[in-house]
Amino acid sequence: MKKSILLVTLLAAMTSTAVFANNQVINQVAQPQQQGFSGPTHGINTVKGVVDAGMFSDDTPVTLTGYLTSSLGGEHYTFTDGSGTMTVEIDHDKWFGLHVTPQTKITIQGEIDKEFNHTKVDVDHVRLAQK
Repeated sequence: MKKSILLVTLLAAMTSTAVFANNQVINQVAQPQQQGFSGPTHGINTVKGVVDAGMFSDDTPVTLTGYLTSSLGGEHYTFTDGSGTMTVEIDHDKWFGLHVTPQTKITIQGEIDKEFNHTKVDVDHVRLAQK
């Protein structure tokens, strides 16, 4: 008798643990949370800062918040943040389904691409700006 009670208790515990685990997975999928750090950043964070960066700033990481004002064709866009305007390159696979208009405030992360006659930002991540 004691063995059967112990067996039933053990089976009930295993079943409830599996149900609880399944609910956790469902809750995580239904309510995805942003990963990584969310807070102030240091370094270059304005278009003016990118434009004013020295000649050795190629590949320097940047985070900019502003607006795409127009498409220049292909993967090139005009970006502005109030401090200036510049060209950014956003590869097609960096959008992740995000739809952006000139009124959509976004945050882009990427690296400075300094060429002989122009400077642009190669964008690695695009996301909606936090309000």
